Amino acid sequence: MLEAVLEDGAENNVSGIARKLGVPVATAHRQVATLVAEGYLVPASYGRHVAGARLMRLLEKLDDKSVIANVAAPILNRVAKKVRSIVQLGTLENDMVTYRLKMGDRADTLFTKIGMQLEAYCSGVGKVLLAHLPPSARNSYLASGPFVPLTPHTIIDPERLSAELDQIREQGFAEDVGEILEGLLCMAVPVRNHNGHVVAAISVTQEAQSPNRTLPENLLPMLQNAANQIETVAFAALRPGPIDYGGSSMRALT
Repeated sequence: MLEAVLEDGAENNVSGIARKLGVPVATAHRQVATLVAEGYLVPASYGRHVAGARLMRLLEKLDDKSVIANVAAPILNRVAKKVRSIVQLGTLENDMVTYRLKMGDRADTLFTKIGMQLEAYCSGVGKVLLAHLPPSARNSYLASGPFVPLTPHTIIDPERLSAELDQIREQGFAEDVGEILEGLLCMAVPVRNHNGHVVAAISVTQEAQSPNRTLPENLLPMLQNAANQIETVAFAALRPGPIDYGGSSMRALT
């Protein structure tokens, strides 16, 4: 009912919305009265309703990145158990990677922590996020060096890094081969919001010498499938298209 009222945009009163949804008018009035009492809606003119203060305060606390992190945890946990490795989710803030999720076998042995920020140029997650920045933002980042070499494998030359980001954007994944820490391998893929914008990245980190290491050709489809699941759960209701509200089709909130 809340979604229907917001989607309606104060064009219809409660009875009109009830007819669209195919629910009894009395039921619709009770539901709207509850939403008003709880502060999620407020009455407008002629029996219409709009978003209330409580709903607006909640929305201020949410963004695409928060939604993704909330729904990704069980999905990534399944990946971590399957590959018996460390799985992480990160986002980009102020040119730094913020790690929002971390789980898996021996997760406590890896130096990253939830909430920690690290440089983006030397990790799989960071390179995925940099690769999908708008051109002006990416060029600004590449000009912000110098980039410190953390290992002999760290890419620190801006032109070489730019070429690598072009390749990552084209192929749809990034790899970190000992660039942030010797002996560690990482593969990362993007996670997109309902508009197709990359707002996060997920990764699997493995020890190069581990006998149980999942090979890249097997790991990539697992990560891509997990990313697709996260996108579907987080944003399916926001994608343009008909949604069945129990009797009629209305367009999703966008």
